Amino acid sequence: MVTAREFIAGRHLNCIDGHWVPAASGTTIEVLDPSTGGRLAEVPASDATDVAAAVAAARRAFRDRRWLGLSPSQRERVLLRVAELIDRDAATLAEIDVIDNGMALQTAGRAAPMLAARHFRYYAGWINKLAGKTIPADAPPRGGGEQLVYTLREPVGVAALITPWNAPLVMAALKLAPALAAGCSCILKPAELAPLSAGWLLRLLHEAGVPEGVVNLVHGTGEAAGAALTAHPDVDKVAFTGSTEVGKLIVRAAAGNLKKVTLELGGKSPMIVMPDADLERAGTGLGMAAFFMSGQNCMCGSRLFVHEKVFDRVLEGVARVANAIRVGPGLAPETQIGPLISARQRERVHGYVRSGVAEGGTVLAGGEPIEGPGFFYRPTLFASTRPDLTILREEIFGPVTCAQRFSSDDLDAIAELANDTTYGLAASIWTRDLVTAHKLAQRIRAGLVSINNHGIPDVTAPIGGYRQSGWGREFGAEGLEPYLETKTVAVALW
Repeated sequence: MVTAREFIAGRHLNCIDGHWVPAASGTTIEVLDPSTGGRLAEVPASDATDVAAAVAAARRAFRDRRWLGLSPSQRERVLLRVAELIDRDAATLAEIDVIDNGMALQTAGRAAPMLAARHFRYYAGWINKLAGKTIPADAPPRGGGEQLVYTLREPVGVAALITPWNAPLVMAALKLAPALAAGCSCILKPAELAPLSAGWLLRLLHEAGVPEGVVNLVHGTGEAAGAALTAHPDVDKVAFTGSTEVGKLIVRAAAGNLKKVTLELGGKSPMIVMPDADLERAGTGLGMAAFFMSGQNCMCGSRLFVHEKVFDRVLEGVARVANAIRVGPGLAPETQIGPLISARQRERVHGYVRSGVAEGGTVLAGGEPIEGPGFFYRPTLFASTRPDLTILREEIFGPVTCAQRFSSDDLDAIAELANDTTYGLAASIWTRDLVTAHKLAQRIRAGLVSINNHGIPDVTAPIGGYRQSGWGREFGAEGLEPYLETKTVAVALW
């Protein structure tokens, strides 16, 4: 079997209608190792020409019913086989993502294949449950007689799946699994900063029995390949995870043919600590929620609200976690968080930290990049008495959280603090009082509210954002809806 290193060192291509091909232009994009800054690989720099070929292949596969023409039980077996193959290759897939993305093998990398396989298993079970229903007709058909009315659940068609770099394998799986369960044909475009596991996953799909052309892979930048996909008139559905700014561009591009769009976008997630919280557990939980995956996740706990009665103790605990976290290359066994994805991202994060200091925030831990090769940054904890700091308003996407104290016990006032953002993806409440927890959860405008925990979604439960954190839901039964159409059939029974 090919090792992760051998695969990474090999040639990486697009996959269109089952054929592995370079970009039509012959140009490539260099992929860097975040732990060293050195070159890892090259992938095709696809443009509108390559996208058009991939969309045409997906449309032919959909029109020919290469996938939908299989029985539900056959398609279920294929997706279950995909999960088995991911399990078989889990160690290799984890290593590819760790090297490509920089995530720590011990805390994130090993979990990624397990989560990816879980998505395929979960949605495989839905394939034979996508049933329509009969509806009692209220009016007779023209000409008299009786009427039979029923609905069908049908796939939306060709789906463009645009995934981010922060969890490459999992993000591909959580979009592919429901799209395939619904019966769609797909084009997968991974982020150019961490695209490599997508090629391995495509091979597993083919090995499992997904027909050629049903899933196509196109590498490239968002500006070239991504923009061409979202604007293409023969794409029926776009699923995107990434920044709010890009999400808005996708909405505008999708207006051309009114294609369906789901968007999982940015976040500025609040963590609320009440005075009766279990402070020992909360300190560790809050710290890891803020710094897990180097803060490069949209549910990162980047705003920390702590009641004044326990403010100092909580910040001591979070600072202790920040200072103790072992930052290093993802494959090192002692590493808890890895590097940021790029030099540009590290400079962006440091720019926010500098602005936080300039605007009056106090650094209690971290606050600077780590010298040497790679794109490492120290976990950083701020404290502030001002709610208008830039670091409290904008998504940083790095290992930075900013704490503020509050004194009120009024739940409406506390919720107002948490809701003072344009985002609404995740939030958490830390308290022993379940009455307080449930009442406050109802007042917070976020797609996922956790109690004594933060931002750990489950494949069975829907996830999505309020406001500028996105449109639609992924995970759970709701995750299928964006890939389905409902058709009503009305039959006159004379």
